[in-house]
Amino acid sequence: MKNCFEAAKSFYADLGVDVEAAFSRLDRIPVSMHCWQGDDVAGFENAGTLDGGLAVTGNYPGRARNAAELRADIAAVLKLIPGKKRLNIHAIYAETGGGVARNELDVSHFANWLDFAEEQRIGLDFNPTFFSHPLAVEGTLSHADDKIRQFWIEHGIACRRIGAAIGKRLGEPCVTNVWIPDGSKDTPFDRFSPRKRLEEALDAMFAEKIDPRYNIDSVESKLFGIGAESYTVGSHEFYMGYAVSRGKALCLDAGHFHPTEVISDKISSALLFLDDVLLHVSRGVRWDSDHVVCWDAELQAIASEIIRNGWEKRVHIGLDYFDASINRMIAWSVGMRNTCKALLFALLEPAKLLADAEKKRDFGGRLMLMEESKNLPFAPVWNEYCRRCGAPDGFGALESIRKYECEVLSKRK
Repeated sequence: MKNCFEAAKSFYADLGVDVEAAFSRLDRIPVSMHCWQGDDVAGFENAGTLDGGLAVTGNYPGRARNAAELRADIAAVLKLIPGKKRLNIHAIYAETGGGVARNELDVSHFANWLDFAEEQRIGLDFNPTFFSHPLAVEGTLSHADDKIRQFWIEHGIACRRIGAAIGKRLGEPCVTNVWIPDGSKDTPFDRFSPRKRLEEALDAMFAEKIDPRYNIDSVESKLFGIGAESYTVGSHEFYMGYAVSRGKALCLDAGHFHPTEVISDKISSALLFLDDVLLHVSRGVRWDSDHVVCWDAELQAIASEIIRNGWEKRVHIGLDYFDASINRMIAWSVGMRNTCKALLFALLEPAKLLADAEKKRDFGGRLMLMEESKNLPFAPVWNEYCRRCGAPDGFGALESIRKYECEVLSKRK
């Protein structure tokens, strides 16, 4: 295998591509893994059934039933993933011992997650949870009831403070992302008022100044959800305007747009007006937004857009999907490994040849170079990167997960 890598490395060098430089650059690009794949977005609050336009399909055996099991599963998966990693958690993964309302959460309720992050030498990202709660049934930050809206404002404030405390302790910014499920199943008469209330609620939630060295605020849109098929208060246009006018990061979720829209084409426009963009890398299939990430054309386009422009410090990459129809650890590792794979593939593009062809308006040559680049000897380079990171290749990763399933997951009832 070493001979295969050296031959591939030489092949890339003939095209002006430095494989070692690509490895070095990839080592510095973190990908944030979402904790909620491991327990089907249940969390530890025992608030009831998942709602807010979210649904998890399947009942594959072995779901994590508590925080200790979830962290153990995450730790096992992280060993299978090369490159730099982070972990993304939701407010419902607080460990409170019961009786703590969401608007009363503080960083002490995430002490075990912080200890875990330090043990794993990873950063953490955070999310307020505006769903699966009795006060979220008819809306949250856009709700017409002042008391309900204030509850969710206070939850958002608490979560920003938690994000800042996480970032300060771990020594790198925590991205705290806001998504709400507010909307209407059928066509509303008044579209404006809920959006005005949302704007004012967000302003109140973000009023406290927090050092961006510790916390980066992000807002996320969605086209529609279950129960909000006809109208979503937090649309893309709303949040694009809000992020630009308020200096917030904009979250682009790959599954939150029309089926023919792609977020790879939105990144360059957003970064003309914003300092930061957060990506929720997912895979939209028809109307459902949260499928396991495959190494498809759109994932590669997203990675290439980041790499070609040198935006790895301005684009925060996170995953967001949940599939309970298959082994959850496979779902995690496939998505994370594919995202890392797409980044490496982008780093190995013959960028100078492509740029020169485009500058000369040699569009036929550009097309041929792009197409022929797909045939470059990528596999030996990927396997070597995995080896250097102490992660197995794909078949080895599958063997590890099957062993873990036999020894751990199969014993959960």
